[in-house]
Amino acid sequence: MTEVGVPSDELVEQVSRTTGLTPEDARRVVADVLAYFTETTEEYVRRRHRELQTYGARNDEIFARLGIELRHWPVRSPELSTRQLRRIVYG
Repeated sequence: MTEVGVPSDELVEQVSRTTGLTPEDARRVVADVLAYFTETTEEYVRRRHRELQTYGARNDEIFARLGIELRHWPVRSPELSTRQLRRIVYG
């Protein structure tokens, strides 16, 4: 990578070659994956809270689910209490 979240040409070429994607599509896919894996815990919690609220979930359910999701998140996060999760979302 040349900078955080920007895929190198070599990586894009490899993905394009091994998947049959066009170089433009491969660059977009690689950039999406890099963005996913560079998301901070705080960004993840805020994003997922908004997503789950959109589908009508209540905060108690959301914070319990976030606690479980973070345990299995590809980028390891410290275990956070419901109070810590609320603080991330609401400050």
